[in-house]
Amino acid sequence: MLHDSAYHEGHRKLQDQFDCRRIADRLEQVTYHTTFTDSDRAFIESRPMFFLATADAQGWPDCSYKGGLPGFVRVVGPAELAFPDYDGNGQFRSLGNILVNPNVGLLFLDWEQPSRVRVNGEARVYHDDPLLATWPGAQLVTRVVARQIFPNCPRYLHRLPTLELSPFAPRPGHEPPRPGWKDNPAFADALPQKDRRP
Repeated sequence: MLHDSAYHEGHRKLQDQFDCRRIADRLEQVTYHTTFTDSDRAFIESRPMFFLATADAQGWPDCSYKGGLPGFVRVVGPAELAFPDYDGNGQFRSLGNILVNPNVGLLFLDWEQPSRVRVNGEARVYHDDPLLATWPGAQLVTRVVARQIFPNCPRYLHRLPTLELSPFAPRPGHEPPRPGWKDNPAFADALPQKDRRP
């Protein structure tokens, strides 16, 4: 649902309590936008991870880490991005929420040169998206139509160097190792058929 303002009554109550309404309005006027800039695209497509916030049909929230190689999230239109769903633990908490409530928030961070970009919008999950075959290891594609795109103050981000990209991140010509949890006897008989040991 679109609003005339980025802020609702709860935001306004705290903005007024701390004399922040003017700066909040100025930030909305100056930094909020609904189409990706070249710098947004470059930043988002350089990130090897992001956080995805979703909520179920009753509004109960869930936040998930999504990782891959840099470029696994793609800006595919003026106000649209797409990312793959890779093999996980089978709960489908994020994508299952999207099926019943399309409102999402994405947070992209650079830990080495602290900066961040937020994207709020509406998501859809696709089984037959034409991009699916372009991501090795992808089983679904999620597309997000942005309603709000804006930078976020990075001052409290701790500087964390990228020491090593995960060997589990799918990529061309690479067979990711089997995750250890799939060999835990507590889960062995409940695994999807494709993951069971012979």
